[in-house]
Amino acid sequence: MNYRTLGKTDIRVSVICQGCWSIVGKDFTWGHTDAADAIAALRASFEAGVNFFDTAPAYGDGESEELLRRALKDVRKDVIIATKASPGNFSPDKLRASCETSLRRLGTDYIDLYQLHWPSPEIPLTETWGAMEELRAEGKIRAAGVSNFGVSYLADLPAGAVSNQLPYSLLWRAIEYDVQPACVERGMGILCYSSLAQSLLTGKFASAADVPDGRARSRLFASTREGSRHGQAGCEEDVFGALGRIRAVAAELRRPMGHVALAWLLGREGVTSAVVGARNARQARDNANAAELTLDEATLKALSDATEAVKRHIGANADMWQSDTRLEKRFSRNGVV
Repeated sequence: MNYRTLGKTDIRVSVICQGCWSIVGKDFTWGHTDAADAIAALRASFEAGVNFFDTAPAYGDGESEELLRRALKDVRKDVIIATKASPGNFSPDKLRASCETSLRRLGTDYIDLYQLHWPSPEIPLTETWGAMEELRAEGKIRAAGVSNFGVSYLADLPAGAVSNQLPYSLLWRAIEYDVQPACVERGMGILCYSSLAQSLLTGKFASAADVPDGRARSRLFASTREGSRHGQAGCEEDVFGALGRIRAVAAELRRPMGHVALAWLLGREGVTSAVVGARNARQARDNANAAELTLDEATLKALSDATEAVKRHIGANADMWQSDTRLEKRFSRNGVV
């Protein structure tokens, strides 16, 4: 396993971070996950060298945080735990209460990385960040970061934010237009969620029709899919054309598609860690193995070229779930990411 420094801190995190959304018992996106399998996945990740685990109260209404406690409490000092606060809890009093609830669920007296899950257009960022700094001064959190912050919110963000967790993968490159350069300029580590595009980049699905509705809600797919909120046409033909080319590159390298996709991502500027889900021990070990692969420049270019059409279709709107008309309230205050 390889490790990188998280932003401007002394915290060293594995380049593979286990994402803990998919481990909750029942979720529309992922389906059913057995608690024993989830705990086995967390332990297998740790044993394979993963020391970074990302969760949130929103994942299973706290179930994900509780599973982390059950799986890793005996090795707490050896792991880096990241969790989040939702925009509804950004007032100082609510932020403190949310942090205390997460601490209790996680069975710990400190959180390594506490993140604002989405920006809030209602609560002034200075108020929220003041409360974050108080929590850090008290030792409740070691470092503060954000998630899903576009450039207009980053411009207002006080100094001290060490990371920005964003959707980024070979199939979702919207942050490359503006958000990624802004993070690099600020010295913020980029944590990439949906780094395997919800299993698309593992080669699991042969066609768009094979993708379950729960995993087809993003703007890669037509808005006719159940649970979709974006109202757009999607770009399934470009997506599966790109997947065919990525599959061919992986076959030539004799490596799994998922490993190749993660190796490409870990080579991008500003990226600290790829957040990857695992619902059982086998998946966890497989994800960890991807950290050892390094790609040459020709292969990196071939992979980038394979997804250029998808990148152009998605454009600079980095929100996976909603269209530009709703972007003002989520990824960026002024509708420009």
